[in-house]
Amino acid sequence: MISMPVGVANPWGLLSSLSLLLVLVFFVDATITVWRRGDRRRALVVGGSMIFGAILALHVPLVIWGIIDVPFFLCFAYSGIVAAMAYELSYDLLHAARLARRLQESEVDLRETQERMELAASAAELGMWMWDIARNEIWLTDKGRALFGFAPSEKIDFDRFRSRIHPEDRESVRRAVENSLQTGAEYRSEYRTILPDGQLRWIAGRGHVEFHGNGQPARMRGASLDITKRKQAEDQFRLVVEAAPNAMIMVNSEGRMTLVNTQAEAVFGYTRDELIGHAIEMLVPERFRLHHMGYRHGYSCDAEARPMGAGRDLFGRRKDGREVPIEIGFNPIHTSEGLFVLVSIIDISERKRAELEAARHRNEMAHLSRVSTLGELSGSIAHELNLPLSSILCNAQAAQRFLANGHTNLAEVRAILNDIVSEDKRAAEVIHRLRQWLKKDEVHQHPVQMNDVVDDVLKLMRSDLVNQKVTVDTELAPHLPTVTGDPVQLQQVLLNLLVNACDAMANCHRSERRLLIRTGFENRNGSSAVTVSVTDRGGSIPEEKMEQIFEPFFTTKEKGMGLGLSICRTIMTAHQGKLWATNNFDCGATFHFSLPIGASDKEVVMTNNGITHVSS
Repeated sequence: MISMPVGVANPWGLLSSLSLLLVLVFFVDATITVWRRGDRRRALVVGGSMIFGAILALHVPLVIWGIIDVPFFLCFAYSGIVAAMAYELSYDLLHAARLARRLQESEVDLRETQERMELAASAAELGMWMWDIARNEIWLTDKGRALFGFAPSEKIDFDRFRSRIHPEDRESVRRAVENSLQTGAEYRSEYRTILPDGQLRWIAGRGHVEFHGNGQPARMRGASLDITKRKQAEDQFRLVVEAAPNAMIMVNSEGRMTLVNTQAEAVFGYTRDELIGHAIEMLVPERFRLHHMGYRHGYSCDAEARPMGAGRDLFGRRKDGREVPIEIGFNPIHTSEGLFVLVSIIDISERKRAELEAARHRNEMAHLSRVSTLGELSGSIAHELNLPLSSILCNAQAAQRFLANGHTNLAEVRAILNDIVSEDKRAAEVIHRLRQWLKKDEVHQHPVQMNDVVDDVLKLMRSDLVNQKVTVDTELAPHLPTVTGDPVQLQQVLLNLLVNACDAMANCHRSERRLLIRTGFENRNGSSAVTVSVTDRGGSIPEEKMEQIFEPFFTTKEKGMGLGLSICRTIMTAHQGKLWATNNFDCGATFHFSLPIGASDKEVVMTNNGITHVSS
């Protein structure tokens, strides 16, 4: 070995010292960089080992210059440094190996997931697709290729795919795709396709767009479904709705009309183009619109097939502003797009006119029946009037005699005048009742006390009952609830039953001519009603004729018209009540009628022209 004298500079030593210094600076800079990036463990282990090794290497120039010998312990230091660096590098290798194993496992899971997705898509008849926008390449599953009629190896781009779409639907599909690419919204479209063999299919497409970091669309993924059968069913449904005799309107969950048939156009006077897409409230009269929206939202929470507004009169609004009476039925239809409601509407204008005409005829018949009944009671009525008139005449003559004799007794004259006034009121009351019965006027329904009706009828028949030697007993329930009805018509029903009862006992012994009138209250199946019954001691009614006696023109009297009981039952039906007959246990029969307990704060008036008014 060539040695240099001490104190003589060795150029190799200087060069090695400078190199070691630069390496040390590089290691320090690299360690600081790794530390700042957050990998501090690696900075300490690897960077620290390299820096420590570089510092130890600074003894090399001293060895070269012969100043020191190579220390024996340096080999162990270098061994430790190499071991630390080897550990760190082997850790990276092990970590990479673990990541590789996990990646392989993930690829296996991914393949299994993909197979499951393809199996589910196949079971659901879905065709999966992916469009690489930059390359303009479309990938389709086997099911997707079959849906559009593409060969297994055929390359597909957007124009090739678009060629399969029906010419009339291409523009709508293009707009849907562009909207998704520009806004990122979900792609949704339904369109027709024409296969190479000429077969036409309906396809529903759904998809979403994936974007690059710069905001440019990268690819679109989605699925396609053959909805041909559904569309055919919808077409058949439209044909059925169109052929329906009623007005039919389909309303979506937002309350907008989506389907209208010809009958709906006829009922409301709009064309279907004027109705489709608009809110159903445009067909509701303005006074009902505010509440109608609440009813519609309430129905959507508990949708079931049922009629609307049971017990209420419903009206629709025509285009010209006129209102038309209608009946409405609801049928909910649950679809993938939400709840739809099929509304069936019937124009009942003709029915209402017929009902009002029938009511007018019933009122006329009831009036004729009252006139006929009064004709039968004319003798008794004349007697009722003769009594107060005779009393008035006698009292007036007595007063004249007092005045003619010159012996005026003011107390006696005052008593005579009071009797005249009292008898005059009695005669006026009889005349008033006759005028009410004979007058052809409106039918008024308002709160009525049935006990008062019984008293009024007994006053009207008082003389006739005396002449026929009929005794009347009454059992009137106290504190009886009021019913809603027309008092004149209710008097007519009770009077007819009393007249019939008297006729039934015409051949009975005087002691057997007894009538019992009862009033009461009953509650059956949650319905409350006031009941009235008339019991006689005459003959029984044959069971086979128990219902026949209420038919028009059926009578057991020689001179009867056969309309009395028929009109009475009609009046009861108009009052939402019932009229029926039963045989007594021993002899005679009992006629019953019941009236539902009505509200006492309303008056219902039906005029002769059929117009109904309700007032508080």
